[in-house]
Amino acid sequence: MSYCINPKCPKPAAPMNESHLCCYCGSQLVLQQRYRVKRLLGEGGFSKTYEVDDVSEPMLRERGTPKILKVLLLDDAIAVALFQQEARVLSQLRHPGIPGVNPDGYFTFLPKNRHQPLHCLVMEKIEGVNLEQWQHQRQEQPLSQAQALNWLKQLLETLHLIHQQLYFHRDIKPANIMLTRTGQLVLINFGTAREVTHIYLAKVSVGRELIEIASPGYTPLEQANGKAVPQSDFFALGRTFVALLTGKSPSDFPEDPRNGKLLWQHRAPQVSKAVTDLIDDLMAPFPENRPHNAQIILQRLAAIDHTWQTPHFPPRPPEFTESLVSLQLEAWMRQHRSSSRFKRVFTKCLKFKKPILIGGILCSLGLAGTQIYGDVGISLKEPFSALSNKLWLPQKK
Repeated sequence: MSYCINPKCPKPAAPMNESHLCCYCGSQLVLQQRYRVKRLLGEGGFSKTYEVDDVSEPMLRERGTPKILKVLLLDDAIAVALFQQEARVLSQLRHPGIPGVNPDGYFTFLPKNRHQPLHCLVMEKIEGVNLEQWQHQRQEQPLSQAQALNWLKQLLETLHLIHQQLYFHRDIKPANIMLTRTGQLVLINFGTAREVTHIYLAKVSVGRELIEIASPGYTPLEQANGKAVPQSDFFALGRTFVALLTGKSPSDFPEDPRNGKLLWQHRAPQVSKAVTDLIDDLMAPFPENRPHNAQIILQRLAAIDHTWQTPHFPPRPPEFTESLVSLQLEAWMRQHRSSSRFKRVFTKCLKFKKPILIGGILCSLGLAGTQIYGDVGISLKEPFSALSNKLWLPQKK
């Protein structure tokens, strides 16, 4: 059986769909002449996720290589541009902790009787179990400190790479971390990956609120309020390790009414104070009190585990920021070019295109400046991060 991805199909999972065309809507069932959709895995406010067989890479005679297909549901210029940017960035991130995407993994598909195409992204399917399933298989037995340090290092190296590309995962929890047979941890479910992407899509999704993607016990307050920052991933990472080290959900633990810190340490006697202090810092209620970036956390881990050294990370390519500015400017222009006011403004801007482009690049570099600032060293304070967060965070009483 093949699954039809046409949003208007009355019976997408019809058992009779075994040929190349859907029996009910007439849409193609084999995408790009290689991807046969097998089943729906999940859906959110702006996308659906499917399992597909890539018949161009046959493993067996009966089927091809299993992969994951993500389909954008919104028909919006900026949403499409950001979806394409996600495809480009993920196709460039060659790391064992991130699902692989081939350069041709992004494509469009036009279902029957639909005027606008669907935007699709095919990525690697990770074979293994997620950490929530892994915990259940072990009857919620707490994780050892040695294993926790190993997994923390893996995930932080992955997060460092993601954050360098101006991405934020935004939904880290045991269910979104896969454990492969080789012991490698892989972050999955990048449907909420980029802060700009998700905040924008949440606003334009009719009748849906940003709070829908919150994971109880794992989502920090600033993210629930629509103000995610890279440190929001650290909060969720800390809560994830509370669950792994105690065998209990973070929601099962009370918070200190004086400072909002989670009271969980007594349920993890196998863990040293240095490790619990680090996890507490990851989960600080206010993001300015959390470690500034992943490299700082890795340096602290290296100080705890002297058998391991902090890895060397290459700097972010300078052309990436320029391409991001150009992409978002192009998307905005496509959305507004039909208006007469835009034409007047655009004509005037042509006279000053170089200063405007340079200003846009400098602005983006300024936004990314705190990332560079944090690489200077652990001993430096974080006034810029604190100042930016105080502008919107609810004040302590």
